[in-house]
Amino acid sequence: MLAAMPEIPAPPPVTLVTGPEELLVARAVATTIALAKAADPDADLRCMSAAEVEPARLRELTSPSLFGESAILVIENAHELAAEAVTAVAAYIRDPADHVILVLVHSGAANRAKGILEACKAMRTPEISCPKVTKVADRVDFVRAESRVGGRPFNDDTARALVDAVGSDLRELSAACAQLISDTDGPVTPDVVTRYYEGRAEVTSFQVADLAMDGRTSEALKQLRYALGCGVAPVLVTSALAQGLRSIGRVASAPRGSRPADLARDLGMPPWKVDVVRRQMRGWNGDALAEAIAAVATADGAVKGAGGAGDPGYALEKAVVSICRARGEA
Repeated sequence: MLAAMPEIPAPPPVTLVTGPEELLVARAVATTIALAKAADPDADLRCMSAAEVEPARLRELTSPSLFGESAILVIENAHELAAEAVTAVAAYIRDPADHVILVLVHSGAANRAKGILEACKAMRTPEISCPKVTKVADRVDFVRAESRVGGRPFNDDTARALVDAVGSDLRELSAACAQLISDTDGPVTPDVVTRYYEGRAEVTSFQVADLAMDGRTSEALKQLRYALGCGVAPVLVTSALAQGLRSIGRVASAPRGSRPADLARDLGMPPWKVDVVRRQMRGWNGDALAEAIAAVATADGAVKGAGGAGDPGYALEKAVVSICRARGEA
């Protein structure tokens, strides 16, 4: 006699998905829907934008049906709900229907549709947080996780090479992982990544920053012009320059003789990054770092329009030259 299949538990009546990282938000919503469908394959799925949500419509969609059918309701961009819709949704969160799985997608901004966040907090609604992935180390970790799912795990160096080649968008990184795994044979190494993307206009702000940290003025300027020509936002370049200088300062202030693995753990960096920064810091001292940080701060203000600044490209070139000069005088 065949054993009975175990019942698959449905998601909670309300799930809150917050954050600006679109790929992670989409995956969180898809996972919740899949769980609800696994528990009840006949559940009716409805997706609504914030503009479509009205109190009467919400009552209609969450009221029991004559046939006892269950429903999955996804409200996208809940932070854009009108005031009366916020009130109606908040009231529903406090008294959800048994036959409905509600998924709320919210930016997470505390000043947008505040009543919904307060109701979710009061009811201890499960929240799936999807914060923006801004650190290079986190993007490298993302690539490694994607490669493991694809069955061809990448090491740190390979993942970093892919981030350098493709950029910061998680959708593009995910697609790039899938492409590499599908289109190549054998181990995926940094050389494989470089050959695969050779000739593609994907110079990143981090390549510019690495060259500047090394004091390679002409190469850094060449890569900067190329990056800007490929559409890299100037603010990303100043961010990468600032991050590079901060990394040098953090590693330089660590106890002498520390092992890369220990530093990586203490500073929140992958071991390969510690090795890179240790190599870069040999040409720096405290005064040089202070001068370079000031140059980056000036450039950051310029690219953001402070004081009616002019050409962001010129401001970045000036910052790169100042950083390389500071390192050379250290």
